[in-house]
Amino acid sequence: MIAPTQPTEHDLTRVAVVIPALNEGVNLRKLLPSLVDLNLGHVIVGDNNSTDDTAAVAREHGATVAHAGAPGYGAACFAAMEKMPADADTVVFVNADLTDDVSLIPALTGPIRRNECDLVIGVRVPPLRDAGAMSLPQRFGDRLATRLIHASCGYEFYDLGPFRAIRRSALDLIDMKDRAFGWTVEMQMRAVQLDLRIQQLPVPYLKSPTPSRIGGTIRGVTRAAHGILSTWYRLREPTKPRSSRR
Repeated sequence: MIAPTQPTEHDLTRVAVVIPALNEGVNLRKLLPSLVDLNLGHVIVGDNNSTDDTAAVAREHGATVAHAGAPGYGAACFAAMEKMPADADTVVFVNADLTDDVSLIPALTGPIRRNECDLVIGVRVPPLRDAGAMSLPQRFGDRLATRLIHASCGYEFYDLGPFRAIRRSALDLIDMKDRAFGWTVEMQMRAVQLDLRIQQLPVPYLKSPTPSRIGGTIRGVTRAAHGILSTWYRLREPTKPRSSRR
């Protein structure tokens, strides 16, 4: 059983925001200032070997920079996690490309800080998605992955949404291994296998002002699909079905 801390619901000073980024200097100039009013404890940019000014922009806006030693979404997240200070008790993962509505960070962290759950997934429901925000291959892959998870773990997820919050002690218990595109699948499957408390929260998904490096190219979609499916295959195991909680 995870021993929760006793923070107040609206105090975000012990929340660490992790932002994996690859050549996102332009978008970080808009994203990072939008986080200031939330009074977050820590903002950490996982720089995935960017060749632009991503790291400089992050430091300019007061964020901590963690350099990933290898390419991959998971590698950038993991590098940022290693920079989290000991007093951070809740972790929020946010896209760097302005697709997430960061004003909803308190809504994502609230159930955790009220000790109602350990993991909150932001579900990119169609009515709240901008037109063109997710490509057809992305939507198909997301639906396939959630069905595979349901078949192997007995839990019905509605999305692999990257905008999510998790209790620090739960994240430590999961012990993330993936360093590529299976990061979200691993976290969700391991959460079910460890019987963590999960909630799913409908959130908007905004169209990025810059082209997607994953959904916008055949190479990106192929790499993401391989990472997701290989991670599911590695972690699959029959478990007692659980009813989903949203």
